Amino acid sequence: MKFTFFIINLILNKMKFKLTLLSAILICMSCNNKEVAPQETAYYDYSKSDSKFTGGTKIISIETALGTFNVWTKRVGNNPTTKVLLLHGGPGATSEYFEAADSYFPQGNVEYYYYDQMGSGKSDNPNDERLWNIDSFVEEVEQVRKALQLDASNFVILGHSWGGILGIEYALKYQHNMKALIVSNMMGSIPDYVTYAKEVLGPQLPPEVLAEIENFEANEDYTNPEYLGLIEEHYYPEHVLRMNPSEWPNPVLRAFANMNYPLYLKMQGPSEFGVVGDAVLKEWDRTSDLNKITIPTLTIGAEYDTMDPKAMKEMSEMVQNGSYLHCPKGSHMALYDDQETYFNGVIKFLKSL
Repeated sequence: MKFTFFIINLILNKMKFKLTLLSAILICMSCNNKEVAPQETAYYDYSKSDSKFTGGTKIISIETALGTFNVWTKRVGNNPTTKVLLLHGGPGATSEYFEAADSYFPQGNVEYYYYDQMGSGKSDNPNDERLWNIDSFVEEVEQVRKALQLDASNFVILGHSWGGILGIEYALKYQHNMKALIVSNMMGSIPDYVTYAKEVLGPQLPPEVLAEIENFEANEDYTNPEYLGLIEEHYYPEHVLRMNPSEWPNPVLRAFANMNYPLYLKMQGPSEFGVVGDAVLKEWDRTSDLNKITIPTLTIGAEYDTMDPKAMKEMSEMVQNGSYLHCPKGSHMALYDDQETYFNGVIKFLKSL
């Protein structure tokens, strides 16, 4: 009897141990779930958003000297301390090419906003050259900021290419409303950009191609399809997006296809091969004013960019609180041809704020 009782007791103790172990495992699993779930839920929780009904889309009315027009924005995610407004390039491209951010920013818990500037994409296009100037776009960004309720505790601009110019100009006037600035693939001087294109990148083209391009430019025949074709075939795959054009990502193709070309031509000129003719941006130069920018600023350059990466590194040293991100495999669209470096670097910067 004693032996039987001993065996039964031993079995019961082993069962208790197993049950205790199982309970501990279940509790740990429950704890882990509780740690992850609230963060995921909070990031995608739009219950308190005024754009919940439209899936994050918000149409904002912009007051201009020529009347009121609407611009399109779309919010992704929730983060009260990090809200990034994406300023696309062109001028006249669309925010579509920023869609690569969807693969990275949610993992970094970054709240971000797609935004088509007036005259671009889903926003109104007044088609009036009187609005095609830097000051008009700066005031537009300020009205967008107010409508989205962004402020100095959370508001970050990520401006790419022309969006970088717009970001710099906005910061020089309104940096008291900002938490940080990211200038992506844009130099602080258009004349310096033109010099770099002509003296450094141009000679890298096949001699016969460069001679044809220079002939078109000497005759100011900037919109000739042959001139544009030469640049798109020989220059863009090397310095705009280092992929075969037939393999360019769909968001990039859509952004180019939906380009407001009259706006682009008026402000930038006919192509990315420098700024020519009487384009609005031809004389833009803020190198002497960069030291007035005091907020944390990240500049992004790429090895094969249309912009001089050394100049973009120098920009980070001209502002008062700057840092630099170099994309060694990238070009002007480094967010695609050096994507890991680009987005991981941006997220690291945002987390450091």
